[in-house]
Amino acid sequence: MTTLVLASASPARKRLLTHAGITPLIRVSDVDERAIEHSLPNATPAELCLELARAKAHAVAKEFASVHDTIVIGCDSILDVDGVAFGKPEDAAVAKSRWQQMSGRAGILRTGHWVIRGTDELGEVASTTVVHGVMTDAEIDAYIATGEPLQVAGGFTLDGLGAPFVERIEGDPSNVIGLSLPLLRTMLSRLGVAWPSLW
Repeated sequence: MTTLVLASASPARKRLLTHAGITPLIRVSDVDERAIEHSLPNATPAELCLELARAKAHAVAKEFASVHDTIVIGCDSILDVDGVAFGKPEDAAVAKSRWQQMSGRAGILRTGHWVIRGTDELGEVASTTVVHGVMTDAEIDAYIATGEPLQVAGGFTLDGLGAPFVERIEGDPSNVIGLSLPLLRTMLSRLGVAWPSLW
């Protein structure tokens, strides 16, 4: 039987897979994201999220090297605003500054996906355009006070308290939540794994 391992601490990613009929084994990588970001100062947001996803998948795959038919999935999401990568805000002041910058504007949520099955591996980036509503400073302050924006890439959610502030999206909604289910299905197919076999 195939074991699917999610190399992520994100409850939203786990929830996406679970709701799609797959119960992943969770293993959080010990990857130092800040160190990788600093080592790639000229990387585009797409390149950066893909490298972070690769590093997470590889770190966890070591643990399962001797386990038969294991699939390891690493993901990392970044909000691309005019070519600048917005990961998780470092603190409330950064979150507020970002929300003031994003208010009424569009950004591209990019999620790097890295899938390892035995000696085979694939990497892809999914991109979804997110259009934010215009927020008042009071709304921004109240949202930041919940703590939610400090836990997620870009400082917002589509499946939580941030949802009312997202006017629309163009592309895959699951990608904005943290993992593109259609892209993952395609990647697994390329590795010889049919999605229904994981149900």
